[in-house]
Amino acid sequence: MSGGDFPKTLNLKTNKIMTDFKIGFVKNEVYKVEAFGNSFKLIDSKGTKVGTMGIGTGTRKSAYEAGEALQAYVQKNGKKVYRKVGMDVYNNLVAPMATEGGGVQYEDKSDHTAIKDFIHNGSVNLKPMELVMTDLKWKYLIRSAVRAKNIMMTGPAGCGKTMAAKSLVKALDRPDFYFNLGATQDARATLIGNTQFDSKNGTYFSESSFVKAIKTPNAVILLDELSRAHPDAWNILMTVLDGGQRYLRLDEAEGSPIVNVAEGVTFIATANIGNEYTSTRVIDRAILDRFVTIEMDVLNDEQEFGLLKFMFPDVNEEDLKAVAEIAHHTRTQSMSDAGKVTAMVSTRASVEMAGLIYDGFDLFESAEISIFPFFSNDGGVDSERTYVKQLVQKYVKDEGEALFNEQETEKNSEDEIPMF
Repeated sequence: MSGGDFPKTLNLKTNKIMTDFKIGFVKNEVYKVEAFGNSFKLIDSKGTKVGTMGIGTGTRKSAYEAGEALQAYVQKNGKKVYRKVGMDVYNNLVAPMATEGGGVQYEDKSDHTAIKDFIHNGSVNLKPMELVMTDLKWKYLIRSAVRAKNIMMTGPAGCGKTMAAKSLVKALDRPDFYFNLGATQDARATLIGNTQFDSKNGTYFSESSFVKAIKTPNAVILLDELSRAHPDAWNILMTVLDGGQRYLRLDEAEGSPIVNVAEGVTFIATANIGNEYTSTRVIDRAILDRFVTIEMDVLNDEQEFGLLKFMFPDVNEEDLKAVAEIAHHTRTQSMSDAGKVTAMVSTRASVEMAGLIYDGFDLFESAEISIFPFFSNDGGVDSERTYVKQLVQKYVKDEGEALFNEQETEKNSEDEIPMF
């Protein structure tokens, strides 16, 4: 540890130079330690690399591995040393957090006014027209990101969770990273990294893209399909998502190296919560408690039509209304105890169906390609797929109706084969 220079003043009575100092911690002189290769650099509260400040390598490495910051401390003899303190001391200088009383520490009033104006006024103009989300929820999404909260987007498949996250990234103009946890086979390799070998470097550790992402200040990191992730992924993310810690341990062993999450990083997770989704897991309560939750709305037929009309203005309105009503009908049926189907046509699927019509497919062909596969064919004429086909036929013009009748005629003719 190294000492430091202090302000010097002239004592007018003795005509001697006196050193002014106050014993204890220096409030605004706190540094985070980050690893760069084999060296450990200091980052001040403005996010600027400031060299070593004369602090020994051992002290910097020890603070980094413990996930702690270094704060200047003035001893009785006037010598300045650096002591390890919790990362919350550093974080309070960088990213103002709400206190228990609801106030904000270390935040200039003019800055707060600008933040409020952006949340409640400026951000509304940045919401895409095709994103069907109330202004209230959009402003809450923006506010949560500005305050570096962890955000959980919930709702049925295809309702716009990922679109909302991507719209946020564009609105805030931040670096972004995407990780599909539902498709992850090896949570450790995806979130931490793995050991590799080559003839030039021998055995070495290769950090994951996720590690690089959490080192990026003000990044927005999308954790898609968190409800499908393996519990190993949840365990790894525990400290990453913890507001009081925010670090990733590279190994399970006590005292192993850690990587601190950079300042301003926002995590957005998406989840399909409900028994109707296969391969989903009940998310650990300890994980859920680390998020604020925004539930995406399920559209009614009028809202769905408005969205489709906006996206495909050149498509016949009757066809778009048919798509919207078919989608809404399946949602109503799937949520009813006595419903005819267990699946539903998502907004994503209805947009795909409308896109097929735009590209020249007729209504029945579009439905056959984009939505029929969601419904079971078990049970023949009594199957869910037959029910949806009959539903679509109600909206099909003469050629579609003829097609369906031909299918019924073929079936009837098969039943009437004479016996010899």
